[in-house]
Amino acid sequence: MADQLNALTAGMAIPFGGDRVTTVPAELAESFASGDRLVIVQDTGALLHIPAGDGAIAQAAVTAAVDAFAALGSVSDGAITEFYRAFAARLGDDAWFAPIAAANAADIESAQQRGRTTTRLALSDTMRADMISGLETWADAPSRRDLVVDTVDHVGWKVDQVVSGLGVVGFVFEGRPNVFADATGVLRSGNTVVFRIGSDALRTAQAIVEHALNPALAEAGLPAGAVSLVESAAHAAGWAMFSDSRLALAVARGSGSAVSQLGSVARQAGVPVSLHGTGGAWIVADRHADGGRFGEAVFNSLDRKVCNTLNTCCIVADRSDDLLGEFFAALDRVQDRAGVNVKVHVVDEQQDIVPEAWRGDVAIGRAEGDVIEPQTSTLTWQDLGHEWEWEASPEVTLVIVDSVHAAIDLFNEQSPKFAASLISESDQSHDDFFARIDAPFVGNGFTRWVDGQYALNRPELGLSNWEFGRLFGRGGVLSGDSVFTVRSRVTQIDPTIGR
Repeated sequence: MADQLNALTAGMAIPFGGDRVTTVPAELAESFASGDRLVIVQDTGALLHIPAGDGAIAQAAVTAAVDAFAALGSVSDGAITEFYRAFAARLGDDAWFAPIAAANAADIESAQQRGRTTTRLALSDTMRADMISGLETWADAPSRRDLVVDTVDHVGWKVDQVVSGLGVVGFVFEGRPNVFADATGVLRSGNTVVFRIGSDALRTAQAIVEHALNPALAEAGLPAGAVSLVESAAHAAGWAMFSDSRLALAVARGSGSAVSQLGSVARQAGVPVSLHGTGGAWIVADRHADGGRFGEAVFNSLDRKVCNTLNTCCIVADRSDDLLGEFFAALDRVQDRAGVNVKVHVVDEQQDIVPEAWRGDVAIGRAEGDVIEPQTSTLTWQDLGHEWEWEASPEVTLVIVDSVHAAIDLFNEQSPKFAASLISESDQSHDDFFARIDAPFVGNGFTRWVDGQYALNRPELGLSNWEFGRLFGRGGVLSGDSVFTVRSRVTQIDPTIGR
């Protein structure tokens, strides 16, 4: 029988991955106490310390969601609709929204003082309107609970395939308050959800729960734990939640490394994952490209930094003379629109493609403020897929390639396999591009269309890339009504049937 882990010692050997060993650092040994947990990430050997307090907070939130899932089966679709309408109404009412706005302002101020990015944290009027619109979309969406998607008839009996809730969805996401409302869409397909939000937006989330979400649950008669917040800013609370085998699905979105680690924790616990950690779209311009269309695609793909922002632009060599001009003209327009400088990255041997005016030192808007640095920097061919997490000043990689096929190979090898766009007037080129590119989102213009609500009128939980393999039986947009399972229900008409 296994003993309880009550202490660690500095230098203690910890095996991982079947054939590797890491050791306990002194700081971890000193901080570990009886009742704490240690998670060993088998992919990397990282030792994740979960203090008892953070573990208890996560466990209580998951328990509330588990209990709510058991009760949700007897809740009517009308009650779920009423919840969405009540939630939207409270977000739309200025009096109810005032404490949420105040909490968000405090989160923004705190983040700025710590030199943290606030691009996605601010609960602007547009974000507020999008949250309300998303909730109203779910209110109007037809329920798929108990939908019979197939029936197999036999002599004397039949089998119905019935859509049912998957269970408890665990959700860890970065400080974007709108995601909090979007992810409640899993209730429409009969699931419950437990959240852990990043420390930058915790006060905003707590205010949304207190002043809008919980009152809406109560008003609609839904079980209180149907939407449950892990009220801890510690990363350990997220690790504890994702290592809880009671989750039916673990969804994580945020920075690539943190999301990858959370995914490893969940997979080790036997919990399936949907990870949304890396992004950065690519645009490829071929020999049949229209220059004006290309310039518009670049311009309209660099308005703000999100996962579907243009990150890497490939131009085929035999069109570089004119398309480079269109590219930099588009960047000039981006600079004029935002009132900031744009930073460009090129491979070392292609520095001569950059106009002289772009080779000096300029102010680049970082999270900590303006920083004077070269407007053009160099990188290696192996770094073309690096995602630029910019703040005020857009950043983009530019590379000249021999052919579209060469660009596709670079994308398939280096990118997170997320979004790609081909600028070409050739239908055959587009068909070939779609067939060869290993991406869930493929287009022929600007890249910012990749959004569940914008493109499909379905608020999204996240956008999957294919970095960890193509998705089975599901598209790249994870939305509330795509989180379900199918159960089989037999109706026996002839009582004498046997095998």
